[in-house]
Amino acid sequence: MREQPWWYNRLKESGARLTEPREVVLKILHDSNDHLSATDIYVQAHRLNPSIGLTTVYRTLDMFAQLGIVQKFEFGEGKARFELMDSPGGKGHHHHLVCLKCKKIIDYSDMMDDEKEFLSKIEGQLEIKHNFKILDHLIRFYGVCNECKVE
Repeated sequence: MREQPWWYNRLKESGARLTEPREVVLKILHDSNDHLSATDIYVQAHRLNPSIGLTTVYRTLDMFAQLGIVQKFEFGEGKARFELMDSPGGKGHHHHLVCLKCKKIIDYSDMMDDEKEFLSKIEGQLEIKHNFKILDHLIRFYGVCNECKVE
């Protein structure tokens, strides 16, 4: 028997079935290095299975976000983007650089050891000051990418 993907147990524990549309959405997210919008995912899913509708894609992405299978991002462009959460052998914890001109999103994991040490200290202080247990964080830097700087 082949080993199930890491997210399979999350679905099973929640009582959700792995339907074909859900499997298609997961495959698209797994195979992509981009931060895809629901429409991007729908276009690809519809090519693979024309019976998959946009509403199904939205519902699937919402459910996956609630289960911690995908991460939903708002980068200030009026639409959400999605990325499959980290998995064994995946990208690992990373942050984002967002170009304000062309909206390109660059993943980065440089200096993560330095960031981890710095953020651990800040999180500890915030937890004490506000009596709040921090479970995760997101870091985004907004600016202008190399291609847009030239223009």
